[in-house]
Amino acid sequence: MKVADFVDDPRVQRHAARLQDHWRSHGPGGKPVSDILDGRRRQYVDLVMEGGGVLGIALVGYTWALERVGIRFLGVGGTSAGAINALAVAALDAPDRRKSEKCLRALADLAMFDFVDGDGDARDFVEAMVRGAGTVTITWKAMQVLDNLNDDLGLNPGHVFLAWLTELLGSAGVHTVADLEQKMTPPPLFRRDGTQIPRKDWGARLAVVAADVTTETKVEFPRMAGLYHPRPRSVNPALFVRASMSIPGFFQPLRASRIPKGAAAARRWARSAGYTGTLPDEVLFVDGGVMSNFPIDIFHAKGVPAAPTFGAKIGVDRTAPRVIEKPLELLGAVFDAARHCADYDFLIRHPDYRHLVGFIDTGEHHWLDFFLGPEAKIDLFARGVEAAVDFLVGFDWEAYKEVRRGIARR
Repeated sequence: MKVADFVDDPRVQRHAARLQDHWRSHGPGGKPVSDILDGRRRQYVDLVMEGGGVLGIALVGYTWALERVGIRFLGVGGTSAGAINALAVAALDAPDRRKSEKCLRALADLAMFDFVDGDGDARDFVEAMVRGAGTVTITWKAMQVLDNLNDDLGLNPGHVFLAWLTELLGSAGVHTVADLEQKMTPPPLFRRDGTQIPRKDWGARLAVVAADVTTETKVEFPRMAGLYHPRPRSVNPALFVRASMSIPGFFQPLRASRIPKGAAAARRWARSAGYTGTLPDEVLFVDGGVMSNFPIDIFHAKGVPAAPTFGAKIGVDRTAPRVIEKPLELLGAVFDAARHCADYDFLIRHPDYRHLVGFIDTGEHHWLDFFLGPEAKIDLFARGVEAAVDFLVGFDWEAYKEVRRGIARR
């Protein structure tokens, strides 16, 4: 596949044309969506993206649409698949450049089943599950992988994914957190009235959410990397995403075993994580989605923001009650409730964020379908584009700021 297969799709072009017409209708500068701009009048926002397995291709379509009309990103964050796209947006080029087509180039010919890199039994079991084999077949193959789960705490080591992402970042010259910080440095930024924003207030930041289940800590990388690594700025950022996408059982947990010790480290743990116990010798990370699958709160600040925090959510929230009749259905319901409820709670307490979130309808695609073909990939990308266009057409920046002013006056 080629990038053109995605961006030249008739649905994508139809949605892009609708967005361009809407943008032009607001005059030469286009539609205002932020009060932070660069010298070429590109507008800057924060962006948070939800986890969703292979459905993350739709997030690339979402960011592609935003970039088409000159929207760029300062703070970018997410969990699992959202973390993959967040790191790509942060690392593949400078903040004032478009990155989505580089993401597409990396995804176009990617055989996602290669990420299923366990032994033969693990691969057979995953294939049977994804392809919907019968109960007898799945049960038999599940018995063959019990030793994988018992010995390694997961079916797949995740080495192939980590190597792929490391190579992708390396192609952009990003090998360490220090490289990433340099890459994320934006051009000079200005407020809409023309006043220049001091560099210390630019706010460029990556936020990848992972779950440290050893100390029960919701971790934000790279901000909290110093808790787990003695030289945090030398860490490969791909490791943060590898931690964030470690689906329990499906992937082996990522392990960190060089935990800094001593009084200073203990103070950092207490301050950053609220953990005051004995510092661990080793920490296991699993998918950040078990604690916060849509961490829309990570860039939240009180008052009226100079730039909004856009959110891209995979699927539509709670449109109908779940029917739970079997043990596996109950297990799935418990897992989904655990990974969503903290995020729902934040949105309930901050209803103004409903103005900022776009919902991507992913249709019948399944989040663990590692056999996605070309048509499915294009369909997911187009659905992401459509959701972004619908959101931008309906978004009113001035009205949103007025909502925040009302909250600040309370």
